[in-house]
Amino acid sequence: MIDHARLFKELLSTFFVEFIKLFLPYVLTYLKTDSVTFLDKEVFTDVTAGERYEADLFVQAQAPPHTK
Repeated sequence: MIDHARLFKELLSTFFVEFIKLFLPYVLTYLKTDSVTFLDKEVFTDVTAGERYEADLFVQAQAPPHTK
């Protein structure tokens, strides 16, 4: 059986910057592309509802310095 989730994570992490350039080009003004790193398995808890959420893949990046 094909593990589609793993394949999608691999594609997204490999071509993340290209994906952003193609589908969300305005985001590049807020993204320092050489600072992109990927974090695995983040857990979030909604304290008010008591719900727990998991994210399989997280992107951590820096914003470029703003110029005038």
